[in-house]
Amino acid sequence: MATGSSSFADFLAQQAPDLLPSARTMAPGNGGTHSDLAPHGTTIVAATFADGVVMAGDRRATMGNIIAQRDIEKVFPTDEFSCAGIAGTAGLAVEMVRLFQTELEHYEKIEGTTLSVDGKANRLAALIRSNLSLAMQGLAVVPLFAGFDHRADQGRIFSYDVTGGRYEETAFHAVGSGSLFARGSLKKLYRDDLDENECVTALVQALYDAADDDSATGGPDLARRIFPVVQVITAEGGRRLTDDEVAQVADRVVAARMNRPDGPAAALV
Repeated sequence: MATGSSSFADFLAQQAPDLLPSARTMAPGNGGTHSDLAPHGTTIVAATFADGVVMAGDRRATMGNIIAQRDIEKVFPTDEFSCAGIAGTAGLAVEMVRLFQTELEHYEKIEGTTLSVDGKANRLAALIRSNLSLAMQGLAVVPLFAGFDHRADQGRIFSYDVTGGRYEETAFHAVGSGSLFARGSLKKLYRDDLDENECVTALVQALYDAADDDSATGGPDLARRIFPVVQVITAEGGRRLTDDEVAQVADRVVAARMNRPDGPAAALV
């Protein structure tokens, strides 16, 4: 109970370091073996719109060439005004997000105020950096972070590398195995004047395009009614869209693809 850092991760490192995700020990073997045996989350996309920011993630986890899970959740609220999407080793990523949620709550209770968006992004970078030894064994965690900045009155997006490097993204971004295709899709679909529904639709379109070209990314599963997880954050707070709300958007996207499989055409000028 002695006065110290307001960081819960620092407190845990002192009192029970074995509980930290980075404290996991690996059996002897090469990184490729570890990577193949651990379920991996794939594609996460995010984009800003006039009133805030939207993040969405597909529902597929893979283990090598096997589909390990069809309905995994990869987008989590981290506090009232921020969220994180996980890509990489699924088990470690979920533990890291839970630790990050506790980190933000602990800071608020100790300091009596919430961290700024930049402060939250920096705290997440520190957690990723602490996982570097496992990342070098093939168990990397590379999340995408988004939040609403009340000082700037806008949504903001941050990406990371495995060393904990933090980078602020403009307008939209994607991480994971299908990110190349998702970003290519968003380059054609994104506009500065999108409203919330249009932004959600653009992200679902981007995930569809990612699934179309990346086997590790899952598209809308109409038979099982499994659709992306979508989190919307505005000045009023964050909310996860209901399955029915996302299903309506996904059904419209899939119906349109029946006529144009490659998706909507972008204007040339």
